[in-house]
Amino acid sequence: MGDPYIIAIDFGTAYSGYAYTITPKDSKVDPIVKQWGKELGLETPKTPTCILFDEHGEFLKFGYEARTTYTNNRGEDARKHYLFENFKMALYDKVLSDDLMIKAANGKSMKALKVFTEALRFLKEDALTTISNKAKKQFLASDFTWVLTVPAIWDPSAKQFMREAATQAEIVTRLNESNLVIALEPEAASVWCKKLPADGFITQNHDGVTLDQQPGTQYIVVDCGGGTVDITVHEVLEGGSLKELHKASGNDLGGQNVDRKFKEFLREIFCDDVWEEYETKYPSEVQKMMYDFMYLKQVDDDVQMTCPYSLGNLAQSKKDIQEFFATVSGASWDEGSMIFSRGKLRSFFDESLNGITQLLIKILEKDLNIDYILLVGGFAESQILRQHLKDEFSHRCRVLCPCLPQEAIVNGAVQFGRTPELVASRKSAFTYGVRIAKLFDKSEHMVEKKFTAGGKEYCADIFMKLVDEGEDVGWDETRQHFLHPLEPNQTSVTLTFFQTERSDLKYVDDWGVDKLASCVVPMPDTTGGTQRRVKLEIRFGSTEITATGTDMLTGSKDSVEINFLTKA
Repeated sequence: MGDPYIIAIDFGTAYSGYAYTITPKDSKVDPIVKQWGKELGLETPKTPTCILFDEHGEFLKFGYEARTTYTNNRGEDARKHYLFENFKMALYDKVLSDDLMIKAANGKSMKALKVFTEALRFLKEDALTTISNKAKKQFLASDFTWVLTVPAIWDPSAKQFMREAATQAEIVTRLNESNLVIALEPEAASVWCKKLPADGFITQNHDGVTLDQQPGTQYIVVDCGGGTVDITVHEVLEGGSLKELHKASGNDLGGQNVDRKFKEFLREIFCDDVWEEYETKYPSEVQKMMYDFMYLKQVDDDVQMTCPYSLGNLAQSKKDIQEFFATVSGASWDEGSMIFSRGKLRSFFDESLNGITQLLIKILEKDLNIDYILLVGGFAESQILRQHLKDEFSHRCRVLCPCLPQEAIVNGAVQFGRTPELVASRKSAFTYGVRIAKLFDKSEHMVEKKFTAGGKEYCADIFMKLVDEGEDVGWDETRQHFLHPLEPNQTSVTLTFFQTERSDLKYVDDWGVDKLASCVVPMPDTTGGTQRRVKLEIRFGSTEITATGTDMLTGSKDSVEINFLTKA
């Protein structure tokens, strides 16, 4: 951590990219963002998060090349290949194991860990090749601090899953795991936006002084991604560092929810099983239609889309194509093109806009003094989204969007890799604690939890709190817990972590308590019997929960692996 060379990967639901710096450690961070799509006449800061495997499950292509190859395939050829899109959402709001399976466009399944690993491997190798060619010097993965962005609302098991995929992709090894930093997407955007000048925003309605030079300024960052909407709230401290004021919140109503509504409308237009047949026979054409819609949904006007020849043929075989449009409102047919009215286009946004609005209202009801709402992420390119949030909230605070909202996260992630202490403190998302045993006290403990070890009676399953929900925790702050064996010849102690939104519980099996993770702390030297102690120091204020164990007898210190993934 803190190496002068940094590569940040923004692994998005719909689009992914990376930025890097090879400037000296004490110089200003000026990230270089890789541009994609030149072979297609494009120049974009991200490429589709789209990966293609052959019929044997071997990696073929990623990004625009994967999409183009698949789109150019027809019928049976397309159905043989494994195409994965939007697979990042497989990690959202789920209990994860490393055996999780996800479905490709052809309906067949593959291990999610393999899909994520190969996607990250491609991005790693592309980054190293790009940088080596530009610098005319050969770089290795170990020359860099790597930053991988994830939604702030993700569960710790999803973060561990991404770390495992990055390790299998050989971005880091087990020996240099600290070279991989997990960054939270809205935090990374906040780190970048706070230093932008007024002309760095599409709407220049702020004071002209950068936010990091205005201590006390409070603002909300809304990361409007393809899959998730991810929100964090920050206050600028003296010196420009940030304090989190409200625990991360969000939902799964990102830009692809708008895509789903559009596809549902197409199914409504092309009724009588026409759309279902089209999806089955021509999956690559459907995929291209949705790609074209991504650009149409950025405008706030009537939009026009050419009807694919195969779809028109299927529809025409049932009845005159004009008749399909006669039964719906908001769409019309015009000589091979489908016209969608501005009102119909806006209707596809309703659920997403309402979800974002409700999240912001909840935050603004708190005892805070919010000065700005900052909109970032690819979905923030939408004029409809930006205008809606201005209409809803500009009477309470200023609504800003950087000129390059899609690049804010990856640029900020590079800065975060250099100076992770910029986010000085975070709000604990839950009350966290561990399971311990105490000497049994019949006046205090449940008799059914009594057990005997080492000739003494203990009470099992007691919840020992380490941090409260909503508590401010410094980025490098640790909470201590001392472990000791119950048996004199014990060579390890297993510690289980739990999380809850309750503040008044006694046992880990009370209602509202969830098992979070476990770790095994080795205690190989049994010389001290039950008097041995290990000091466990747990960091809750960073982007990942990590722990270090110190043997109090020998003084030896080592990191403790906390496992958040369940076994399938």
